[in-house]
Amino acid sequence: MSSDIRDIVRYYLPKFPINRVRRCLTDTTDFTSIDYGDVIHVGDLHYMVLRDEAERRFGLEDFKFWVKRCKCLETGESAILKLVFHEEFVQRLGPVSIRSFRSETKEARILELVKNDPRFMHGFSVLDEVGNLVRVLKVIRGRRFDMAVQRLSGGHREYFDSGLRNMLELFISGCEGIAFLHDHDELHGDVRRDHLWFEPSAGTVRWIDFDYAYESSANPFALDLFGLGNVLLFVVGKQIYTPGVFNGMEGEDSIVPNDFSLIYKNRLVNLRRLLPYIPESLNRVLMHFAAGARVYYESVNEFLDDLRPCLDELPIQKEES
Repeated sequence: MSSDIRDIVRYYLPKFPINRVRRCLTDTTDFTSIDYGDVIHVGDLHYMVLRDEAERRFGLEDFKFWVKRCKCLETGESAILKLVFHEEFVQRLGPVSIRSFRSETKEARILELVKNDPRFMHGFSVLDEVGNLVRVLKVIRGRRFDMAVQRLSGGHREYFDSGLRNMLELFISGCEGIAFLHDHDELHGDVRRDHLWFEPSAGTVRWIDFDYAYESSANPFALDLFGLGNVLLFVVGKQIYTPGVFNGMEGEDSIVPNDFSLIYKNRLVNLRRLLPYIPESLNRVLMHFAAGARVYYESVNEFLDDLRPCLDELPIQKEES
């Protein structure tokens, strides 16, 4: 290991244990070997690797070994470096199979498109020494939007009376961001509730992770739309209602198979079966994503045209005295 990198770390990050400094890397191809104490040198800046990022899903941490939480030595700012990782799999939308894959060039393109848009994560892209396209992302100071919803106090009725309208307004802002991408012939590609973050200081929501692309011979925006439907289902319900959750609740006996999601067969979409105070107009939007739906949304703007008026039927949150 060159003594030069130790000198750089000692100068910019004097509290970092110098015996833990490993290598200075200009080639990020072997991302699985890059670990704590390595320094990635790209774009004339040095990034100290602190850990692998992880997503928490279904109560488990899913480590993303190609995504590194770093500190830029020259600026002192935290950053997330996404390295090139090629992955491909098939998703199903009802009876349709859709080939999905990671594309670093797509994500770089969208980062440039949304660089001044507060509805998205921000960052830039730079090539390493061998041509890998590294995305350098700013850290969002906030939490997942679904966790912000979940943390609101009280049961669902209290949430409906005092929190749902505000949360739905934020979600609509997020939907408008996806519509902006579609208007520019871009896809998010992986719309999930853990990919929408709430930033309290700005009072806004931001989408993260744009590197999934997919091929579809039908509506190219269908997966993004159904992803929005799944997020809306959580926002309206404050949780996802599955048979294990609604077992024993009043209204359970009225549920029929067509009340469940077209994609996730155990997720109840017709929430008015259990929560009859939800306005019919809002429940009708949800039902476009149900197994029994006869008409599906063709665009996010069509979805928003139905969703925005629902705000007027929700209680306005009272100001705290």
